[in-house]
This record gives sequence, structure tokens and C-alpha cells, in this order.
Amino acid sequence: MNRLFASLTQNPARLVSVGFLGLIALGTLLLLMPFSAPDGDSVSPLEAFFTATSAVTLTGLGVRDTGTGFTAAGQVVILVLIQIGGFGIMSLTSLAGLILSGRLGLKTKLYTVAERRTLTVGSVKSTIIGAILLTVICELLVAGVLTIRMFMGGYVDSLGSAAWIGIFHSISAFNNAGFGLNAGSLIPYVGDAWIVLPIGLAIVFGGLGFPVLDELIARARLRRQRRKPPRLSMTARITLNGTAVLLIGGFAMFWALERNHAFAGLSSGDAALAAVFQSITTRTAGFQSVDFGEMSPNALMGTDILMFIGGGSGGTAGGLKITTLFVVLAAIVAEIRGEKDTVIGGRRVDHTVIRQALTVGAVAVGVITFVIACLRTFNPQFSADQIHFEVISAFATVGLSTGVTADLSGASQILLCVLMFMGRVGPITLVAALATTTPSKHYSYPAERPYIG
Repeated sequence: MNRLFASLTQNPARLVSVGFLGLIALGTLLLLMPFSAPDGDSVSPLEAFFTATSAVTLTGLGVRDTGTGFTAAGQVVILVLIQIGGFGIMSLTSLAGLILSGRLGLKTKLYTVAERRTLTVGSVKSTIIGAILLTVICELLVAGVLTIRMFMGGYVDSLGSAAWIGIFHSISAFNNAGFGLNAGSLIPYVGDAWIVLPIGLAIVFGGLGFPVLDELIARARLRRQRRKPPRLSMTARITLNGTAVLLIGGFAMFWALERNHAFAGLSSGDAALAAVFQSITTRTAGFQSVDFGEMSPNALMGTDILMFIGGGSGGTAGGLKITTLFVVLAAIVAEIRGEKDTVIGGRRVDHTVIRQALTVGAVAVGVITFVIACLRTFNPQFSADQIHFEVISAFATVGLSTGVTADLSGASQILLCVLMFMGRVGPITLVAALATTTPSKHYSYPAERPYIG
């Protein structure tokens, strides 16, 4: 027992992974309790496990309707799992340490760095405090707007119901979880900008990542003081520019491919709003204001690409991450040009970062390919497009579906749970957690150049 505890405490990545697994196990047990299911119904172990995994990993895929398949208590359990999963177990531990003692130990900081993967040890305290404040403010603002609109728009009869819907969707949106209380997600509100846009903005802010948002807030503060802000970090520049390009490109794709297809029954204004929202939600959140089961194969393929790319690092978004993709592309361009260094925006990218980016990309492609092959074998009744969509959605922790998740075989659903866990924890963190500690080598081998290509 002591050896197991020592193994966990000496490996931050392993502790992070075990922490998420423990939260999933606890969520599964709570969802199996009688208070989580409506009278006369029960939640199966697989349904509870799948739902808990989807909530903790901020995915949103479901095998049981959240609004009707769970009681209010069950919905609260799901919402708490989303909030803890979004903020991070180690981050919450750091916050508790700050509240109780006013300081953080080095080990706690290292665990938080391992979980976030975008922090330095010195920035943990300020980032954690800023992140919790930003989370609370954004979620309260969006919840307020949604509550007012739900009640004033006549969607519900009571203010209490409107408030619960507003709070649930606000937390789910900011954490990029994609869970909703309607069986049709946001399809009933496809043309209501007062519902769709606040949720979309919450998704974007949550998907940018706390380090990037922290930089933007610091720059705004300096500008108010009429001081020149420092240059944005490489991560912030890549994330912001990449997000803008993907949002515009996604909008253009959905408008061009679905204007006379999935958007055919909508007015021009509603179709434009739907295209904007799908461009936002496909990369990370999993809400849908149109039925993806009705989309064309080309649109589904484009959505696969957007989901795979994902959002910013250090936040609640999933996927490969914009920075990872950009670093890989920059390294390829540099190699083609015969340049010694990979340079982005006048800054050289460290070779270790390039190796990490290539590793993440290779592991992601390999795992997705393997699971696709398994699911196509286990579920021959579904098309290749549907299987590809479900698998990429799970790995990227997006949560969009063509409507086949609940009909997949039990083994397939368990595989999707593994994918969701890997997508949330991160391939590098997961591999580091599984790896045994190796001693440092104080020597290097002779170099040799094998033929490539």
C-alpha cells in the first residue's frame, strides 16, 4: 500500500490520471443510486459509467437522455462532475490549499502543472485564482441571460425551471461539456440568438484556455493604465489566430454545404446563426442547433476535421489542440524549406516541443484508427461516416453525435469511454502516467542517419 501511494505521489501525471478515474468511479456510483433515476426506472451500470465518464471528460455523448432519464438529483450529480472535470481535480486541490493555508506546497504546484500542461510552477497560484473568478463570472452572466430569455420567451412556465435550465446550460457551455436538458439539444432554439449566442460565447471563452484569457485580461488592465502591454506569448497568438481562422472557415463550410440541405427549412438569418453556432460547437462543445444526422457526408467529414483540431490548450476544450497542429505544420514547412529551426512569429520553437507535438498527433491518429476499426467490426449496421464521427467526437471530447451512440454495442461504448478519458487527460499525460521511471542517462550514443522516404 505504501509503495502504491509513493508511486502516485512521485508521478504527478499518474496522480492526475488516477484522480480523474476516481471521480468517474464516484460519479458512476452516485448515478446508480435510486435518487438519480425517475420513479419506476433505473440506470444500468453501463449507462451510469458512460454518463459519468462523459461528464468528467467534458464530452457530452450520452446513452441516456439527461432531461428525462435522470431526476433533478441525478442532473445535479452530472453538473457537479462537469464543473469539477472542467476546473480540474488538482486545480481544485490547489484552491483548497490556498483557502485553508494561504499557500501552496511545491508538490501541489507540480500536480497542478501536470494536470493543466500549460502552467509553470511560479504561475500556479495567480492562474488558479484568476481561473476560478473568471469561471464564476462567466457562468453567472450566461446563466442570467438564459434564465431571463427562457422565462420571458415563454419556453417554460416557471422562473425556477428557467433558472435551472439557465444554470445547467451555462456551466455545461463554459466547460465545453455539451450536456443539455432537452432531448434535441438546442435544436428548439435554432433561431433564438438570445439563447444560441450566449452559449456560443461561453463555449469560445472556455475553449480558449485560462492562460490565454489571463494574458488578454492583463493586457487590457495595462492599456487602461496607459502602459504598453508586452508581446503576446506564442501560445496566445497561435490560439487566437487559429480560433479566428477555424470559426470563419467553419462558418463558410456549413453555409456552403448545408444552406440547401440541413438548413433548408430555415430563413437566411436563422441559417446564418445556425452556421455560426455549428462552427463554434463542432470544435469542442457538442451542443447542436441542427440535427447532424441530417447533414451531408461532406459536412460530416468537415466536422470530423474541426472536432479533431479542437480548441486551445489549458482550458476545457478537447481535440488535438490548435497549438499542437500549428507546431506540427510549422515543423513540416521548415523541413520542406530545409531550415534548421522551426520559427513561429519570430520565435524559435524548442525541439522538445516539436517532438511532443508529433507524439501527440501520432498517438491520436493511431488510437482513433484502431478504435474505428474495432467499432466498424462490432457495429456493421452503421455507416463508415457515422462510426468515424462518433469516434472522433469521443476522442476530441466534443460530444456531437449522428444519433447512434445509444445503439452501439456495449464493448463499443466502453471503447468510447476509454477514448473520452484519453482525450481529457491528454495522450502525453496518460503515457507518462503508465510509464515506469527510468534513470537519467549521462551518455549519448553515436549518431547515424538512416534513409528517409
